[in-house]
Amino acid sequence: MAESKSLPTFLTNTELHPSFDEDIKNTHLIYDYAAQAPDGTPEKWRYEMWFFSSNRIVYAIHGGPMAGRINYQTCTYQCIRPGELWQCNWLEETGTICSLVYDIPNQKITTLIGFSKGHWNNPEQARGDKRDPETFERFKGLAKQGTQVERFMLSEQAEIQEKFKGKGNLVPISGDEETF
Repeated sequence: MAESKSLPTFLTNTELHPSFDEDIKNTHLIYDYAAQAPDGTPEKWRYEMWFFSSNRIVYAIHGGPMAGRINYQTCTYQCIRPGELWQCNWLEETGTICSLVYDIPNQKITTLIGFSKGHWNNPEQARGDKRDPETFERFKGLAKQGTQVERFMLSEQAEIQEKFKGKGNLVPISGDEETF
């Protein structure tokens, strides 16, 4: 196990599968969760994900309580089944933990998101573009609210609406940006 005194740190002992370049690298997905508005009426939560590199993702949220969030994160990938299933995991500066499974043949996304108390209870504070220093600091402040067990655990599936290669409308990153 790698030793690190600086947290968060990301570790995987699973080597990145050689199908990464074909299956997922530079893949851009737009997908919709079938969700509910606060009053219980059905609504779509649209997300946009760009698997930028072997250790970074770039995304935007266009629908639901987190709409207006534009971000990039350090991540890890695991190939579950080449050409079919990939898992992508990351920790957000808000304290939210995310795990996403990309089902290539069925064009589905399955996620588990453990929202921090600050992130879930203050969605308006989680909106904006992380590239703005004030926004980035505000995002980090959300992680300081509550304890590790005070989380909103959300398990959802989404249908992929579009799949293509490249940035689309998302703004590229260099890949060296601070994520915490």
